[in-house]
Amino acid sequence: MKVTQRNADDLTLVVTLSIGKEDYAPKSKKILSDYRKNADIKGFRKGMAPMSMIEKMHGQSAMVDAVNGLISDGLNNFINDNKLNIIGEPLANETEQKPVDWQSGEDMEFVFDIALAPKVELSLGADDKVVYYEADITKEEQTKYQSNVLRQYGQLGVADVIADDEDFIIADLIQGETRIEGTYVALRSVEDKKIKKQFMGKKAGDEFEVDVNKAFANETDRAALLKVTKEELAGIEPIYTIVVKEVKRFVEAEINQELFDKMFGAGVVTSAEDFEAKILERMKSEYGHESDYRFMIDARDFLIEKAAISVPEEFLKRWLYTANEGKFKMEEIEKDFHLFLKDFRWQMIRQYFVKEQNLQITREELLAQAMNIAAYQFSMYGLPNVPQEQLKQYAESLLSNEKEGKRIFDKVEEDKVIGYVRTVVKLDKKKVSVEKLRELTN
Repeated sequence: MKVTQRNADDLTLVVTLSIGKEDYAPKSKKILSDYRKNADIKGFRKGMAPMSMIEKMHGQSAMVDAVNGLISDGLNNFINDNKLNIIGEPLANETEQKPVDWQSGEDMEFVFDIALAPKVELSLGADDKVVYYEADITKEEQTKYQSNVLRQYGQLGVADVIADDEDFIIADLIQGETRIEGTYVALRSVEDKKIKKQFMGKKAGDEFEVDVNKAFANETDRAALLKVTKEELAGIEPIYTIVVKEVKRFVEAEINQELFDKMFGAGVVTSAEDFEAKILERMKSEYGHESDYRFMIDARDFLIEKAAISVPEEFLKRWLYTANEGKFKMEEIEKDFHLFLKDFRWQMIRQYFVKEQNLQITREELLAQAMNIAAYQFSMYGLPNVPQEQLKQYAESLLSNEKEGKRIFDKVEEDKVIGYVRTVVKLDKKKVSVEKLRELTN
């Protein structure tokens, strides 16, 4: 077999494999011999059918298998012998590949495109500047944040009148002889603004008519309100008299030792001053994470632009189409290709810094990241102080999951790279409002 190459451009090679009968015949003969050993043909003992019959039945498929094996070996050897760092897999050349005459069994020629991974060369220093947004935590922001925390740990209490979109009522709904007692109405579920205004100022004992179809456009909410199934809604007349039985409102939790222990663990916080300090500490940590996240986005964009990595775009589009086995049309690949390119370039930059700076990722770092994810997930379910042993057990299960484990590894690796970048570039620090920082991270 003869292998030749030429450069189509700086990052694409055209490799031609010329395969003669003398190359594939021995392999084809071996494949046919294996067929014969396992052939169970009527009139012959197993494995004893004439080779001429085996050749007639399987000759062409054996030749195809033999040639395909030679192609695979030839390409792999070419890549390994030349120490090529390639992108994706070799693809059949679309213009130079001629139709193969499998019937004649004569010499054959196969032409492939091979894309080379571009070299990344990127040096950073104090002259490189990346913006770093910091939250301006005002006293007003602290008060607002603390109020939200107190509401989060609060409970429903009784109110005199409906005065807020976040209020609730317990009411009876009356329509003729039908009376639905003790139904629960959340004011935020009333979508029609005019109807919502009807509710405001009402107190226990007040009555008023409402079109429930207009007031509760969401069928699930309306079915729950009327205590019926969604299928039964179509046959129900929509006008009901609402009789307010009780007004409910979330009451903020009291600032006391019970709250301190619930939020931070027993005895960790013992005074209102310590509580406010802890709240401020939590705010700085929370907004610090948002600042870091925004810095990661800006640093990534800065590095991609600075590195200016050239890639064989047309090859990559073809490779994505082929690798996905037709799951996506080329038009779909074209549409999102800019996003793929951005991620592809960032992956190359990450790997460059990992290798250049010898950034090692330890098991302890992976476990710590997994425990952070576990703690966050538990807190979303209202469990902020899960014991460390339980967190660790859940974190281990995350790491053992192939998909989750890879996601955690990628996050730790990315954090390591961004952490290194942060130490060598100049941070252009800018104070912004909490609201602006949220806009930048959404």
